[in-house]
Amino acid sequence: MSTTTTLTAESRPGLSPHVRLKQDRARGGWVLLGPERVLMLDDLAAEVLGLCDSAASIGDMADVLAGRHSAPRAEVLGDVIEMLQNLHDKGLLIV
Repeated sequence: MSTTTTLTAESRPGLSPHVRLKQDRARGGWVLLGPERVLMLDDLAAEVLGLCDSAASIGDMADVLAGRHSAPRAEVLGDVIEMLQNLHDKGLLIV
């Protein structure tokens, strides 16, 4: 039986041990490298993943991003949780 973790503002995600965030100059952007997969990232996704250090909570990340982009924190928080939940469900993040 598998269990699913639901991420919240208090969750402290980090990249799974086998996953790397890397700037790929050949492709002209950021990529998330996992076993047998490469995900092309837009700049904002790369910025979010750059904050995933297992120390900062998702709420902390939302505060930083909302400030940097002059965006409503609640909207940023929802978007960040949704993105990170998707990556967590694929085994690319740990909490």
